[in-house]
Amino acid sequence: MKKFLRKVARRIRGFTLIEILLVVAAIAILAGIVIIAINPAKQLGSARDAQRQSDVNTLLNAIAQYSIDNQGTLPPSLTITPTEGCATGSASCAGLVDLTVLTIGSKYLGALPREPRATTTNGIGYRISKTINSRIQVSASVPEVAASISGMR
Repeated sequence: MKKFLRKVARRIRGFTLIEILLVVAAIAILAGIVIIAINPAKQLGSARDAQRQSDVNTLLNAIAQYSIDNQGTLPPSLTITPTEGCATGSASCAGLVDLTVLTIGSKYLGALPREPRATTTNGIGYRISKTINSRIQVSASVPEVAASISGMR
């Protein structure tokens, strides 16, 4: 009986190195599969694209409301050429569309929305223009997942 108990005691001591390595390898493979399936870079890009679409709609709504309140007059700095908007509180708006009329007194916007990955310090990252028929077009400069993000009103 003592021999039997010694054999059992040897078996119960712990895991072997090979068993531990197999479990770690299996966990690593499963984690790799899950990370590939989730694709966090694409998910984050999609979230930023959703923010861009929301910002485009916000700008269109603010400009439309300004136009309604001013008998159909659009902000004076809008041009036919798509031009990036100037950020709220920028030091210089040279070469950019100045939409500060939308933020005065926070009547239409508290601040102009900025593109999530805007590269310029004075710009908002969205291009704004008016058509010959006085329609407004706003577009995101660099969408990540979507082919293009724009709106017209």
